[in-house]
Amino acid sequence: MTATQLPTDSAAVLASLEEIEAQTARMVAEKSYEDRLRTLSQASVERHFDAFVDIDWDAPENAIRLDDTRWVLPEVDVLGRTEWYRSLPVEEQIRVGLYRQANITKVGLQFEQVLIAGLMNYAFRLPNGSPEFRYATHEATEECHHTQMFQEFTNRSGMPVEGGHWLLRKLAPFLPLAARWVPFGFFWGVLAGEEPIDHVQKSILRAGNEMHPLLQRIMQIHVAEEARHIGFAHQYLEHHAPRLSRVQRGVLSVAIPVIMRWLCDEILVPSKKAQRDMGIPKSVVKELYWDAPESQKFLRDLFGDVRMLAEDTGMMNPVSRRVWNLLGIGGRPSRFRSEVASAAA
Repeated sequence: MTATQLPTDSAAVLASLEEIEAQTARMVAEKSYEDRLRTLSQASVERHFDAFVDIDWDAPENAIRLDDTRWVLPEVDVLGRTEWYRSLPVEEQIRVGLYRQANITKVGLQFEQVLIAGLMNYAFRLPNGSPEFRYATHEATEECHHTQMFQEFTNRSGMPVEGGHWLLRKLAPFLPLAARWVPFGFFWGVLAGEEPIDHVQKSILRAGNEMHPLLQRIMQIHVAEEARHIGFAHQYLEHHAPRLSRVQRGVLSVAIPVIMRWLCDEILVPSKKAQRDMGIPKSVVKELYWDAPESQKFLRDLFGDVRMLAEDTGMMNPVSRRVWNLLGIGGRPSRFRSEVASAAA
């Protein structure tokens, strides 16, 4: 796929990405599990991106400058809508906005690296002829391009970001092992990382604010391919859920919301270093993550699709539902994939 095959107008971008997601949903609607994976694999062959082919990094319009007001965070961003951020001088809004985008990108890169390693651990044990092997390696290939794309953006931003919290960075070498020993739990973890980023990026694109073209292009590519990756995780979990024992089902049903909330915080909540670098007051951090009513609703809305999947796979029961609610991520499940967030409380 070449760089000209996705539009640049914000509304057209979102319509194109939503059509890609709808096509993915149709592809997996009426086939066996194995046929669905073969169809997803063929889609990866026909529609894919390369970080250094589909982005013109050296184009003048893609240059990153600290006097470019397009780096000011939009109000759809949880930090961008705060009174503290809006009261900053424009120059500081630009610096903080660029730092935040670079740090989120770096966290995404680190998560993708864990995912790639996990997919390889999972694929290692698969037998010859397995359609799961082929799709897992397609996804890993695409995620490798995402890591290149994310790191290149981080490098060009010039921001001294470290990405995730220290715990994620320390555990990262060991987390992929879950894909071999507890693959059902691992793929829930995949969704814990992919769903929040996907939700946030779609919200930004849907808002229609003027964006820096480089960031917009990165989001286009990421959302377009994540539609398949999220679709595979959903298909995998729905297919393998009936094979769980009663004990496995009970333990995992309680563990899943904990995994969801932990990885969501790792991805969305700035680390202590990032908070210091951006100069965010502790009182603002406390309100944003997640004391303010609008922040609490935002957190719940992130997991509508995941709650739907938990219902469909038997992972939602009276005990686990209470855990979801205690962690602030309970609420009404989506009626269908990628339903626009509503008052899901």
